[in-house]
Amino acid sequence: MTAAGSDSAPQGDFAGLLAEAHATLPGIVALRRSIHSFPELGTHLPRTQQAVLEALGGLGLDLATGSRLSSVTATLEGGRPGPAVLLRADMDALPLDEDTGLGFASRLSGAMHACGHDTHTAMLVGAARLLAARRSQLAGRVVFMFQPAEESGGGARHMIDEGVLETADGSGVAAAFALHITTRFDSGTFHLRPGPTFAASDGLHVTVRGRGGHASAPHRALDPVPVACEIVQALQSMVTRTVDVFDPAVVTVASIHAGTTANVIPETAEIRGTFRTLSPTARELVRDGITRVAHHVAAAHGAHADVTLTEGYPPVVNDASCTATLQAGAATLLGPDRVHHLTEPFMGAEDFSYILQRVPGAMGFLGARPPGIAPAEAPDCHSNRVVFDEDALATGAALYAAAAAALLAGSSGDGTRVHPRR
Repeated sequence: MTAAGSDSAPQGDFAGLLAEAHATLPGIVALRRSIHSFPELGTHLPRTQQAVLEALGGLGLDLATGSRLSSVTATLEGGRPGPAVLLRADMDALPLDEDTGLGFASRLSGAMHACGHDTHTAMLVGAARLLAARRSQLAGRVVFMFQPAEESGGGARHMIDEGVLETADGSGVAAAFALHITTRFDSGTFHLRPGPTFAASDGLHVTVRGRGGHASAPHRALDPVPVACEIVQALQSMVTRTVDVFDPAVVTVASIHAGTTANVIPETAEIRGTFRTLSPTARELVRDGITRVAHHVAAAHGAHADVTLTEGYPPVVNDASCTATLQAGAATLLGPDRVHHLTEPFMGAEDFSYILQRVPGAMGFLGARPPGIAPAEAPDCHSNRVVFDEDALATGAALYAAAAAALLAGSSGDGTRVHPRR
């Protein structure tokens, strides 16, 4: 493969990937729409699992399903010996009602593929077909990881426990890659960066305990509501005055609840939210800061604060060497004008982080904003109105396949560019 920035056309054994992916786009779209119409939540996705198994049938893959969750692991053995690389797609939906007006919109109340996991799954199946047709050219093996419970439950961690990173020869997976679709970028473009790409996301729950009473006599009670409001404001100041602006953190209080009626001062007020960080240093600073602020603001008013911090997903940190290999391969596949350096991380969270804690790899972003819609006007992931340009799914399938080829080539060339992280 040529280096990123080359002006030459795609060449080599995998030069036909993009054209073939476009030729098979109707099948990719059909699978995506089938999954989209019947979304499933969490760890138990029997219908989606069956759709994936049927779509992979006849490709000569070694198929396995999970015991604790409805996962699918498919392994493609190449024609020559070599390492193993993993390609991952998540399969679960979100608990919200769809409002897109699409003809294939969710038929189930309270569930929608609002994060594009249906597209990830269909694209990875498309990649499996592309690579199966090129089996003899592969030096190594490709592990296709179809994962439930990304949105909640850490399905990646469960699949690791069930052996998704293990191989029959004992060498283990050497590198991993995942795509995430988004409407933030032009359709058919690819965006990637080394280092932190998604943030760690942890939960916060603060209960302010005061003393209830009549609304007409707050001096005879200890009202927890203004104390809770002051804690929320103080948390924002804590972030800006404690955390390095070049190692960012986001603290969001998304829920405040207190009381049951208008004329009763309640005993307690509850604050719930998340905090997101990119480094262990910032994560620890924010954890300490939330606890300190809540306790001392409450104490200043004579109240008490119970603080519970829940550890969530760690940050997604892309390996620099793998990122360079993938960027070069993507530039060869798509042309350098469609491959972009991601200038800043997303402060959302992703449980692909658990995979990248164990092996080097990267997660990149596939642009899929529908044509004619301005970036600021396009609903994005987690909106119940998000719509993706399905033409981009051919690009995604080809990117998955090219990533496997690039990582295998990077490993089998000198044996040093891709290596297991133990």
